[in-house]
Amino acid sequence: MPHPLATSSSEEMGPALTPSPDLLLPRSIADKDLSLPNGTPVDTSSPASSSSLLNRLQLDDDLDVETRDLFVTVDDPKKHVCTMETYITYRVTTKTTRAEFDLPEYSVRRRYQDFDWLRNKLEESQPTHLIPPLPEKFVVKGVVDRFSEEFVETRRKALDKFLKRITDHPVLSFNEHFNVFLTAKDLNAYKKQGMALLSKMGESVKYVTGGYKLRSRPLEFAAIGDYLDTFSLKLGTIDRIAQRIIKEQLEYLVELREYGPVYSTWGGLEVELSEPLEGVSACIGNCCTALEELSEDMTEDFLPVLREYILYAESMKNVLKKRDQVQAEYEAKLEAVALKREDRPKVPADVEKCQDRVECFNADLKADMERWQNNKRQDFRQLLMGMADKNIQYYEKVRVTVGALAGMRVVYFPLKL
Repeated sequence: MPHPLATSSSEEMGPALTPSPDLLLPRSIADKDLSLPNGTPVDTSSPASSSSLLNRLQLDDDLDVETRDLFVTVDDPKKHVCTMETYITYRVTTKTTRAEFDLPEYSVRRRYQDFDWLRNKLEESQPTHLIPPLPEKFVVKGVVDRFSEEFVETRRKALDKFLKRITDHPVLSFNEHFNVFLTAKDLNAYKKQGMALLSKMGESVKYVTGGYKLRSRPLEFAAIGDYLDTFSLKLGTIDRIAQRIIKEQLEYLVELREYGPVYSTWGGLEVELSEPLEGVSACIGNCCTALEELSEDMTEDFLPVLREYILYAESMKNVLKKRDQVQAEYEAKLEAVALKREDRPKVPADVEKCQDRVECFNADLKADMERWQNNKRQDFRQLLMGMADKNIQYYEKVRVTVGALAGMRVVYFPLKL
C-alpha cells in the first residue's frame, strides 16, 4: 500500500527491508541530493527544514506567504498563583490560511502540562512518526527556581521550538489534536475524552505486546539504531563537559568579583599608585562582565540545544522500537500462516494489514530521520558558529581591556584569559 510520505521510486517502495547506504553512513546524507517524499528533487539551499526555512525567512519576508500557511508562536509568559498551586502559562498565537481552521487567527493560553498532553496525543495517534521532544519538566541543570525569569524564558524558547517543529511537519501539523491545542479556549474538555479520539493505527500499535520477538533488524534500521546510540553517547559527554565548564566559569567569576575591589582599596591607601591600581580594578570589572555574558550565552543558547537533541535521539529510538514490534508481529503471523500447509495458502487480511503497517513505519521513519538530520545539521551549524563568535568577542573584550594596562607595568595580577 503506497504511503503518502514514501517516495515513488521503485527502490524505495520495494522490499521494506532493503538496506540503504545513506542510512548505513548517516554522514553521507549531507553529501547527497535531497528530495521531497514524493521524489521531487530539492536544492539544499531551499527551506527543507525548520532551521533553513527560518534563515530564508530572515532574508526575505515575502517568502512567508509563498511557502507557509501556518504560523505559531509562544510568548508572554505569566505567573498564576492559586490556592493549590502556582504555575506559568504562555500565550500561543496562531495565524493560518488552512481550510480546516474556522478563523485566520487564534490566541490561547497554555501551561506546560497542556504541551505535554499534546505530545502524548501525537505519540498515540501518529505512532509511526518522530514527535519532537519537550523540555524536561522540572529541572534545567544549574537552575533552582523554576519561576525565575531565566528559567521561564529558557522554557518559553523550548516550547516555541517544539510547536514550530510540529508546524513544519507535513503530517503532524494536520493532526486533529494539534488543531484543538491551537484553537480551543478550554482544553480540559478535550482532555477528558481520553482515548476516544485515538486513530486505529494508534490503537493497533499501542496494544502490541512483548509477545513477539524480532529476529534481527534490517541493516538500514540497525544502522540508524547504532548511529543514535553513538550520537547520544557523544552528545551526553559534550553536555557534561559544557556544564562543568560553565560551573568552573561561575566559580571563577565569584572569586574575580572579590578580587577587583582589593586593588581599588589599595589605591586609596597609596596615592602614587592610585591611578594604575584603579585601572587594574576597572580591568577586572570589565573582564567579569565579559565572562558573565559568555556564561549566560552558554547556559541559555548552548546547553538547551544539546539537551533537546539528546531527548530527540531518545524519541527516535522509541519510534524504532515500535517499528520493531510491528515487524515482529508481522513475522509471527507469516509463520502461523506457513504452518497451516494449505495447497493454495491465501494470505489472511490481518497479515496484509500488518504488512501495511510495517511499510508505513519504514517509510515514515526514513522520511523523519532524513528531516531530523537536515534540522540537526542546520541547528548545530548555527549553534557552533554562534558559540565561536561569542568566545571570540569575549577574548577580544579581555584583550582590549588588558591591553590598556600594558604600558603601566606597575602591578601584576593573575588574570585568567
